[in-house]
Amino acid sequence: MSTPTSDVLIIGGGVAGLTLALEVADHLSVTLVRPALDDQGASRWAQGGIAAVLSPDDDLDAHVRDTLIAGDGLCDEDAVRFTVTHGPSAIQWLIDNGVPFTPDPDPSARYPYHLTREGGHNARRIIHADDATGRAVVDTLHEKVVAHPNIFQRSDLTILHLISDTEGRCVGAKGIDHQQHQQALLAKHTVLATGGASGLYRHTTTPSPSSGEGMVMAAELGAKLMNLEFQQFHPTCLFDPEGPAFLISEAVRGEGGHLLNEAGHRFMPDIDARAELAPRDVVARAIDSQIQQSSQGHVWLDISHLGETAIRHHFPTILAHCASRGIDIARQPIPVVPAAHYSCGGVATDHHGATSVTNLYAIGEVAYTGLHGANRMASNSLLECLVYARSCAKYLLTPEQRAKTAPEQPDWLQSDCLQSDCLDTMPLLNQDSSISLATLASVRSQLRATMSQYVSIVRSNQGLTIARDELNELETQLNDVFKDGLEKTTGKRHPESVRLQQALWLAKLTVLAALQRHESRGLHYSIDWPEHQKNTAASEISLEHLSPRTMA
Repeated sequence: MSTPTSDVLIIGGGVAGLTLALEVADHLSVTLVRPALDDQGASRWAQGGIAAVLSPDDDLDAHVRDTLIAGDGLCDEDAVRFTVTHGPSAIQWLIDNGVPFTPDPDPSARYPYHLTREGGHNARRIIHADDATGRAVVDTLHEKVVAHPNIFQRSDLTILHLISDTEGRCVGAKGIDHQQHQQALLAKHTVLATGGASGLYRHTTTPSPSSGEGMVMAAELGAKLMNLEFQQFHPTCLFDPEGPAFLISEAVRGEGGHLLNEAGHRFMPDIDARAELAPRDVVARAIDSQIQQSSQGHVWLDISHLGETAIRHHFPTILAHCASRGIDIARQPIPVVPAAHYSCGGVATDHHGATSVTNLYAIGEVAYTGLHGANRMASNSLLECLVYARSCAKYLLTPEQRAKTAPEQPDWLQSDCLQSDCLDTMPLLNQDSSISLATLASVRSQLRATMSQYVSIVRSNQGLTIARDELNELETQLNDVFKDGLEKTTGKRHPESVRLQQALWLAKLTVLAALQRHESRGLHYSIDWPEHQKNTAASEISLEHLSPRTMA
């Protein structure tokens, strides 16, 4: 039995993964691992749009300047300029591929598509498809991926680990399929497009967010992780403790929405001259402060003054969704709270998406490019996905990269090994094991509760120390559970236990990074270190900082 080998293995099928697949598939064979849950991932739920300099009234330097300001001194200016410069061509590529962006109805408009404005931007530069931009982009690109003969999709796999050779080079990935069979996929180039780590928190803006598993898989091979402490909380997620997560786009504030506290007072002008259009870290902290002073557990976002016609035109998806949950946004304010939204840190890469591990790349939210610094500016996320996916594709298509030989199958990865437990040094839990999935769910729930209480919008040394201790206890609990279970079972593990361990490791690294940053900057706000420090820099961390560590 042979192990499948591709030129490019892409793990993750959001905007970044789909873009890369389409850009290389005319010349390279592609395996795209895109589980069904990718339809619930962050890309599809991106509402507001994509930031780029498109209007003749805007300019690249202005976009660069706005991004640097929002990043609060930690952006890599080269990365910012690289991203912004390649933005217009990335948008044109989407237009050429048929993404149905919203046209500007004004016949005198200087750009054919409607551009909105969001927090941190000093110009209208957000191109969008109504208020469901992510869905429009994903659906359009996925339709083309399905039709491409050189792209082989795997929707039946959960990838658990990357594979390296004796030289430490990445040669593919391994995981489990729906029939609980272990599988290995080999490739000349392996690309992570697995998303961020918002799933470490209880309240998020997407229904099925990742918990940084891709970051840990890369770190297991020795890749560098950067800026994990900068987790962005979107200021306005629909407040409904009984219902699923739903983002209220920043474009709602961009078009004139007002934030009101429990008393009905518009509080943002008292805090920042940019009011509701201040960067997200500023707005999220302001909302959090208002919530702490109130009894209702949320603030209000009011756009009723815009009129029903304008609301139906600009926000049909939000209007319909809120109506399904009993809220008429044309006549009443929307209850909103901040929720975990975006990871500004991740796997360190260069402009081509290359990591410090040979033949391993990372694009999209899983990557740290230096673009976002200490706080991501609104709608720069999909821009980053597009720009770096296309840059990575261009690099993989260079003669030097195309000439690379296929990886040799590691000695341990033989046909007899594939049919036994030795594919994974940490084998999978039998379905009849005494270890209950309910136990894993309980540990994950406690993990999210700890991160939400102590490692969110406002932090303290005491809270971070408590979080560290509680996470250590959870890891001990997980290890003990499986130690006991291994005495009663065949010693196999369920994939959820592997992913949960990876989430615990990333949570512990995030806490450690936060404890080591003795200042408040961007998304990391500490009551013990309220001021900026001079000569601050991006933080670097690795799994070695958790040593000794064990896998349950």
